[in-house]
Amino acid sequence: MTWDSALQDFCHYLKIERGLSDNSITNYSLDVKKLISYLKEHDIKTSPINIDNAIVQQFIYEIAKSVNPRSQSRVISGLRSFFDYLIFENYRETNPLALIESPKIGRKLPDTLSIEDIDTIVAAIDLSKPQGERNRAIIETLYSCGLRVSELINLKLSDLFFEEGFIKVTGKGDKQRFVPIGNLTQKYINIYKNKVRIHTPIIDEYSDTLFLNRRGKQLTRAMIFTIVKQLAEKAGINKTISPHTFRHSFATHLLENGADLRAIQLMLGHESITTTEIYMHVDKSHLRDVIDTYHPRK
Repeated sequence: MTWDSALQDFCHYLKIERGLSDNSITNYSLDVKKLISYLKEHDIKTSPINIDNAIVQQFIYEIAKSVNPRSQSRVISGLRSFFDYLIFENYRETNPLALIESPKIGRKLPDTLSIEDIDTIVAAIDLSKPQGERNRAIIETLYSCGLRVSELINLKLSDLFFEEGFIKVTGKGDKQRFVPIGNLTQKYINIYKNKVRIHTPIIDEYSDTLFLNRRGKQLTRAMIFTIVKQLAEKAGINKTISPHTFRHSFATHLLENGADLRAIQLMLGHESITTTEIYMHVDKSHLRDVIDTYHPRK
């Protein structure tokens, strides 16, 4: 078995058996490719079946010199999954990363924007240009619904259930959920849809895609990042923000205003409540208010 064939089979397994998204599969693939590159650079002749603990350990030691603990932990996790797959398929009996511990890393708290920051960003949008209406609808949807960037660019006209007050979102692993959408965001989407999008020459395969570029194609993840970055700079927001920052802000602001953590989990599409619990650490003052309001011995 060659590394290339093993990696190809692993990617098929991740897609078909585990139902992971293309982005997740790419990340797993990159972890394995880092090991393959290391073996080639050092002229180490070994296969995925025969590689031993010592070689993998030396590889981890080498990457630890050039990447931060979080990235190192990511590579270890990806490789561990790769070799677990080989064991599952009976190609190996042991995992060469079984005794390798991931570095201790603190849980990274998400960056958030204040409501004033978001208002400033929206106000910075140039509505005199057709793309301005689209960009306002994009920012409002990211913040109003807490979407991942991949969920936003894949949002379809047929996913809009405005009469019921919901949109249908396709998340990781093609899992679908319904997320409430507010009247203001509905209004901005309708303005874009009815006044701008209808004048766009749309490519047939993207006829149901909501947000389009000027050539009538689906927007890319990179384009959404660019839109957000340019608007933040124009608004004078001195924070490093991304589309995901609006998702973090959505969850944080809901929690600060008394929303139930379980409800936030469902809206974000988190499989585990522990993922959502990170927002409990963002604003300690909220926890103080909970005690002051609800505890009998406050």
